Amino acid sequence: MNETIREDALSTLDQVIAILRVKEEKDIQELKELSNHTIHNASVFQDDCSVSVAVVVYALSKIIERSPEKLNYNKFLKILEKARKSVANNEDYNFSLSIKALFFEISRIDNRLKGYMQEVINEAQVKKGCKLCEHGLSTARASQIMGVSQWELMKYLGNTNLNEHSAGIDVKTRVKFARGLFS
Repeated sequence: MNETIREDALSTLDQVIAILRVKEEKDIQELKELSNHTIHNASVFQDDCSVSVAVVVYALSKIIERSPEKLNYNKFLKILEKARKSVANNEDYNFSLSIKALFFEISRIDNRLKGYMQEVINEAQVKKGCKLCEHGLSTARASQIMGVSQWELMKYLGNTNLNEHSAGIDVKTRVKFARGLFS
């Protein structure tokens, strides 16, 4: 596993474990924010570990939001701690087993796990498509490459400001470049 991915997975699992250890009303909001972070990582790294962690965090936030009484916190904490230990020790196979156990428990509580997985993957594709647009591709081409509709991509782009995400080129440099092309 890539070291950056491993460190990010450890950090995310640590945060999820800390959130679940103490039941508070802010748990749902914290998990949703963490879910957004993990979805971003899944779109950047596009690896099984990042996507799996993103799905688990998103699904947990949905379960706690919709039916918190069904969630056995201790059972999830044990599995999450086992997953964290596996990542820390570079035990990919054991991490995979822990993720499967988490998916099993989530699907036992809420049969919409497949929908959660698809939603996380779709959001990651849209965010990655936005990055492609940021690098100069048209929305049509970016949506085609990422396998999402132009409408989904444009909706996301409409809610973001590309200048916030990239340094951009100032107007004087652009004019100088344009004049250089025509002289």
